[in-house]
Amino acid sequence: MRRCSLLNVLLLWTCVAVGQSTQATQPSPAAGSTPEKPVTTIEANARLVVLDVVVKDGKGHPVHGLKASSFTVLEDNSPQTITHFEEHAAPTAADAMRFPEMPKLPAGVFTNYSPAPSNGVSNVVLLDTMNTPMVDQVFVKQQLAAFLKTLRPGTRLAIFGLNQRLVMLQGFTTDPELLRAVLAKTKGKGSPLLDNSTGIGGIQNSVADEMEDNGISPEVVANVRQFEAERQSFQEQLRARYTLDAMNQLARYLAVIPGRKNLIWFSGSFPVNIMPDATGTLTDPFALMADVEEEFRQTVTMLAASHVAVYPAHARGLMASPMFNAASERNYGGVQGNSRAMQDDLKFFQDTAQEHATMHNLAAGTGGHEFINTNGLAQAVASAIEDGSNFYTLAYTPTNSAQNGRLRKIKVEAKQPNLTLVYRPGYYADQPGKPETVAARTDAVTAAGAALNPHDALHLAMMHGAPEPTEVVMKVGVVPITPAGQTEDKVADSNQLTSGVKGPFRRYSVNYAVDPAGVTFVRMPDGKVTFDVDLLILVYTADGAMINGLERDLHLGGSLEDIRKALRQGLAWHEEISTPAKGEYFLRIGVLDERKNRFGAVEVATSQLRNVVPAHPAAAPEPSK
Repeated sequence: MRRCSLLNVLLLWTCVAVGQSTQATQPSPAAGSTPEKPVTTIEANARLVVLDVVVKDGKGHPVHGLKASSFTVLEDNSPQTITHFEEHAAPTAADAMRFPEMPKLPAGVFTNYSPAPSNGVSNVVLLDTMNTPMVDQVFVKQQLAAFLKTLRPGTRLAIFGLNQRLVMLQGFTTDPELLRAVLAKTKGKGSPLLDNSTGIGGIQNSVADEMEDNGISPEVVANVRQFEAERQSFQEQLRARYTLDAMNQLARYLAVIPGRKNLIWFSGSFPVNIMPDATGTLTDPFALMADVEEEFRQTVTMLAASHVAVYPAHARGLMASPMFNAASERNYGGVQGNSRAMQDDLKFFQDTAQEHATMHNLAAGTGGHEFINTNGLAQAVASAIEDGSNFYTLAYTPTNSAQNGRLRKIKVEAKQPNLTLVYRPGYYADQPGKPETVAARTDAVTAAGAALNPHDALHLAMMHGAPEPTEVVMKVGVVPITPAGQTEDKVADSNQLTSGVKGPFRRYSVNYAVDPAGVTFVRMPDGKVTFDVDLLILVYTADGAMINGLERDLHLGGSLEDIRKALRQGLAWHEEISTPAKGEYFLRIGVLDERKNRFGAVEVATSQLRNVVPAHPAAAPEPSK
């Protein structure tokens, strides 16, 4: 990677306000004085707690017409002053006519910006096939199709799918016909992380059970049973982490879309805490223990920060213990029969309780509501969208300004009696954007490092086909450099081909334009202002194999006045990437703000560039170390 000093070119978007507020809030140290801190961020932070409060009457209907004075807000039992108040109502047919359309971009120009009503509500349906048996997937699809027939005009909805990775099936639209067509094409998938991925057949004898019934040594049976239990525990841990990864991706994708986002998650769920085995059949029941509490907390915090309320819907609906399933082939006869029946029943209730607890905690932590033990999933979706479209937004600045990472409990009360209020009950007072010293600063993980950790945020943001994160808004111009009908024997500079990839190649010009609002600027001891971004371009085949990549690690700086002048134009950079000349490939083009770990990404298929006129190679600025 090459490191660069301030570039005197490259600038497209405007953000003068950043420089102006900087000068007002973070003045330069006086001449001859010693700064109190080695590095001071020029970004001013003032904590503002934003709450969406759903209010219902005794019949479960939304209540409108309340004022700020109708509510009392307490944080850790201390009264808070409401500084912002707004009422929201479900969209009407007229609202659909006012839905902002994406402006038409010139050929070869792409963006991760997503138009949205400035004061609207967006709804996301997540079809989770990784945690849901196939028989329940069919039921969910039927229920969702029934709901779409009654979709309220103007309702903005997107559909995502999850099976070890998150995919967008349909972006936001108010067209129910388009949503129904996408749902009709969606096929169920068996999960490799579920022991019974079909959901058919009930409980079957395990290998250890068969060995026990055939008189195999008790020691051998115990070892096999322990192995099977630990394998299942590992699968549950993987499901939990992959699901939290998907939630984090959704939070990043939805980050800059204004207004409330309602995430309706159809799933069989997963346990956050995997408890010791309670059946008494294992030699080491504590070997199964695991938890993802910290990751779960971070996910809930990220969703809440992105204004996302989660409405989990248990895809299995009303359930009875599978030991009563007529299709079960479990042997409950003989000496072991009663013991196995008790063990299976206990495990069913323990697993179900843990899954329901996960759904409840995720819903409560984000201000949503879980739907469990119900077969009316169509009604659950309608209820979630109704609740998430009729609410009040309250905001306050906490009287306790300490940022110590502790849980702050929130209580909202309505002065009008007999009302039910739903809102997130607290938040963690983590310090936002904590300034870093030069000595303490470490580079963000590289693409090579990310490949070693499939749960790393950078890896997830740059996956082929993943939702395009919008924490850093960007647009890119992609133009072929190699003239039509011609090829090159070598790839562009700084490209890193994977082994076995052979030419001839085509080369593309990639011009970044990055919104400075997503970039963190830092004041240095000498008064200069710096910012650190990574530019990444990965080339994928249609089946998701990465065959080429480029990463540029930029450490840029200049005087405050230089930065202010630059921001009048914006931030832009030029790179070049090569693909094999034959076939279709996908360019995943990303930018990372290193200091706050925020991402932006755009994906472009080479088939989208066929009619783009080739350009002469641009003169890229020569970086210096």
